Amino acid sequence: MKIAILSRNPDLYSTRRLKEAALERGHEVRTLDVLRCYMNINVQNPSIHTLGKELPHFDAVIPRIGASVTFYGAAVLRQFEMLGTYPLNESVAITRSRDKLRSMQLLSRRGIGLPVTGYASKPSDIPDLIDMVGGTPLVIKLLEGTQGIGVVLAETRKAAESVIEAFMGVKANIMVQEYIKEAGGSDIRCFVVGKKVVAAMKRQAPAGEFRSNLHRGGTATLVKLHPSERTTAVRAAKTMGLNVAGVDILRSARGPVVMEVNSSPGLEGIEEVSGKDVAGQIIEYLEENARPRRTGTKGKG
Repeated sequence: MKIAILSRNPDLYSTRRLKEAALERGHEVRTLDVLRCYMNINVQNPSIHTLGKELPHFDAVIPRIGASVTFYGAAVLRQFEMLGTYPLNESVAITRSRDKLRSMQLLSRRGIGLPVTGYASKPSDIPDLIDMVGGTPLVIKLLEGTQGIGVVLAETRKAAESVIEAFMGVKANIMVQEYIKEAGGSDIRCFVVGKKVVAAMKRQAPAGEFRSNLHRGGTATLVKLHPSERTTAVRAAKTMGLNVAGVDILRSARGPVVMEVNSSPGLEGIEEVSGKDVAGQIIEYLEENARPRRTGTKGKG
């Protein structure tokens, strides 16, 4: 197959591993900077260009689109889909998962476990908003935040009111969630490929920190999943429409709850901890499923 990888940095671990895995299996691979791609949108001969030249046809495309370029990256990916290229993850699924509030609503509709989540726009609603999620401590999240940035733990009601008011004052979009104390500052990253969890790791926040992101000093260890956690992760990815996803869950007293569904999960931590060739399993999934104009959402939101 001819495979395109949409990535702004070809030297990133995940990008390199995906390219290596594809080359090892005899495929042609080209890494493309998504922001250097531009589109000719017309009825007769739509195309994608980069560096002054039209791109050839690719059988499959692997989107590694950063959160900061979601809008443009999804547009480029849609153009690939229009041209009949099979996407590892579809544009609709990526934009759906990147909208934190919408993803919570979709998970709720499917009956998938999640923290009690509140959303409001007026300061006068703050007292009831805090009560809705069970009072303090609670977690306040910027909807546009990534890698733990823009996530605040408010331990008292006064602190919660002050932080929420401050965010609302600068017109920031936030949601408020219950704090799952029993998780003990840890979460579990389940790496889903197709209809199964192929690897998992437990991420533990450092002392004095509640965010377990590896980018914030968290540590990762191998973890044995409960059947309910595997089922929850696969259902969450399917709800978003993602073929490959990193599903972050917490172990709560009422069972697994989903914190986030990541459409471009990193490979470095999960491969190092699990010892598994996750990149190879992703390429194997493409081999088994890539067909011209084969998409699941058919452009629906």
